[in-house]
Amino acid sequence: MEKDSSEAIAKISSIFIYPIKSCRGISVSQAPLTPTGFRWDRQWLVVNYKGRAYTQRVEPKLALVEVELPKDAFLGGWEPNSTSYLEVKAPGMDVLKISLSTPQQVSDGVSVWEWSGSALDEGDEASKWFTNYLGKPSRLVRFNTASEARRVDPKYADGHTVMFADGYPYMILSQGSLEALNKFLKEPIPINRFRPNIFVDGCEPFSEDLWTEIKINRFNFQGVKLCSRCKVPTINQETGIPGSEPNETLMKIRSDKVIRPTQKQQGKIYFGLNLVCKDSFGEGKGNIIAVGNPIFVLNKVSSASEASA
Repeated sequence: MEKDSSEAIAKISSIFIYPIKSCRGISVSQAPLTPTGFRWDRQWLVVNYKGRAYTQRVEPKLALVEVELPKDAFLGGWEPNSTSYLEVKAPGMDVLKISLSTPQQVSDGVSVWEWSGSALDEGDEASKWFTNYLGKPSRLVRFNTASEARRVDPKYADGHTVMFADGYPYMILSQGSLEALNKFLKEPIPINRFRPNIFVDGCEPFSEDLWTEIKINRFNFQGVKLCSRCKVPTINQETGIPGSEPNETLMKIRSDKVIRPTQKQQGKIYFGLNLVCKDSFGEGKGNIIAVGNPIFVLNKVSSASEASA
């Protein structure tokens, strides 16, 4: 483990929130931190008639679903009122407005990967909207923070929780890494293929692989695991049409065989770093990070082989 200098190695160029899992993200200038990730991130989920999560892996049309929140929703301390809505749009569909007030209806048997539990049901209008859009029975549910806790893999980050994110509260990726990948591709791809929360610029390509502890604003984040990638990066987020890239190229330049040759081989590809925030959050307006904030690396490993994956 290496200690790094006190100089900033990069700065935040974009922050992305994905209120409905697998639907389009929102680019924001700042975002409040919570124990489960950025506020509003992956708080909603589209499920099938069995309560099982729909994601772009099986429903790539979700890539075309746009989501909007009130512009003040990303201010510290903001609370919704009776006229606050989540707005959902998609090609050929009317606008769906979901009240940000807590729903009264509960759905049991909701499941995401290994987790199952109850969630708050957003009602029949939302169900009809997603059923019509996807062409199969669907419901929209909201994570029930009052009764549920979805724990992160204790092997990597014991004691941390998420809402409906795949596995970890935050994912960070650098502009340098994206540019390095795009040099290998016939058609460059945008950052939305990888759905990071924190996008940074100014550091060397893939330097985020090595970060085990970073500081943003006054908050300490732990790099807990290289982010292994599924098929979602192959889905064009503007059209919802899947292809073979960038995963074919990533297998050549970012597989465990290439970047972790001395470790157990799992046949995975890696792009980005999963994070947890080590700080505890009290009530208040100051738990925010913003575009332009510098990234200070407090600890790092010397190679990707030494990083957790």
